[in-house]
Amino acid sequence: MNFTELLHPACARLSPSDLVARAPRQMFPSAAPHESIPMETYTAAKEHILSLLPANTLPSVGIVCGSGLGKLYQLLDESISVGYDSIPGFVRSTVAGHDGKLVFGKLGQQYVVCMVGRFHPYEGWSMAQVTFPMRVMALLGIKLLIVTNAAGGLDPTFNVGDMMVFEDHIALPMIAGNNPLVGPNLAEFGPRFPPTSDAYPRAYRAHAFRTAAKLGLLDRTHSGVYCFVSGPQYETRAECRLLRSIGGGAVGMSTVPECVIARHAGVAVLGISLITNKVVGRREDDVKAEVVRELAGEVKEEEVVDEKASHEEVLKASTDFAANVLSLVKTVVEELHTVPEFNAAK
Repeated sequence: MNFTELLHPACARLSPSDLVARAPRQMFPSAAPHESIPMETYTAAKEHILSLLPANTLPSVGIVCGSGLGKLYQLLDESISVGYDSIPGFVRSTVAGHDGKLVFGKLGQQYVVCMVGRFHPYEGWSMAQVTFPMRVMALLGIKLLIVTNAAGGLDPTFNVGDMMVFEDHIALPMIAGNNPLVGPNLAEFGPRFPPTSDAYPRAYRAHAFRTAAKLGLLDRTHSGVYCFVSGPQYETRAECRLLRSIGGGAVGMSTVPECVIARHAGVAVLGISLITNKVVGRREDDVKAEVVRELAGEVKEEEVVDEKASHEEVLKASTDFAANVLSLVKTVVEELHTVPEFNAAK
């Protein structure tokens, strides 16, 4: 009896391709077509939002508020909140520390929109759903997307409470095919094969560091490569060592899909991570060698206990150090008029 007969006698007469074609999608998730969202849905979301905003208040800057950083919207003047549940195409975040609304308002001379509560692939949303808000923001006319998040520090010189400005990113899930650009290309936003060698324009990174210096935060603000992993489990020791060995400075479960979709639409991106924990990458002592020493009667050395990452730890650190991120982002936006590239962007 072969394998297909074990499934059902009738299956023995089917080829492997027929088996996949007739099986429920849940059995072969990779066989399902990559979900795409029609242009009409993006347009409907845009039109709904426009109907709620006063004239001449369209945002030039979009801000994504990461874990524990949602209070950024409280800094806005002339604020207007729009719940996700009222916007066509929007889903809802299910993660603690992520509310569900867009807040429009003004920071300095700039009208902005804050995304208070982001979506994550590990919640079960498709990449198209996760990145839907970025395309809606692009349709509303933003020139710059500022993404913030809570991240684990891979670079051993980073401390909890430090900030990392994205120099670049590494996205293993996207390299492996879980990419928001897979599927029919919407030419209204950008080309089929967009470059990402300039994912985080230098001018905005320099502006962030100048701002950090002005605020007295330069010593706690670093440049580094953000590594995107799918989650929801935190990384193993070996995975942390791998990410560190390929140049990763911080690691998290969000943000990069949003950045790629924004860049596809011609929107500049500035990424800032708040380091909320130091990853556990230390290699454990060899267990076999320990047992050999034990059998030889040697005294066991005191074990080094590493702290494990937890979402509670992340939220606590976000709360403890959020003021620095909020101050940096607020001042970056207020001083954007000093950045020639921003003034020249259409």
